[in-house]
Amino acid sequence: MEAARSLGMTYVEAMRYVILPQAIRNVLPALANNFILLLKDTSLASVVAVPEISHLTRQYASNRFRYPEGLLILSFIYANVTILMSLGVIYLEHRLQQDKRDE
Repeated sequence: MEAARSLGMTYVEAMRYVILPQAIRNVLPALANNFILLLKDTSLASVVAVPEISHLTRQYASNRFRYPEGLLILSFIYANVTILMSLGVIYLEHRLQQDKRDE
């Protein structure tokens, strides 16, 4: 921050061009892991009567007596969303590392 300010940057410019890119680059892996864990833990929300995907799957399965199909689809949805989030984070990390190499 001191170097950016000594170059004549304002506080907002220093945060935008110097501080935040470094902070995001360092925090991104931990933040992504927390988002993925949060996604996996959403099944706990059904305990407090929040209608979410695993609760709706259980309701569907109990009404139609199709437990294997419902649970298979539920696991497919969770796996796909988790994989897509992981690929998105890998892309962001790769892109941020590419920006770092260009400097």
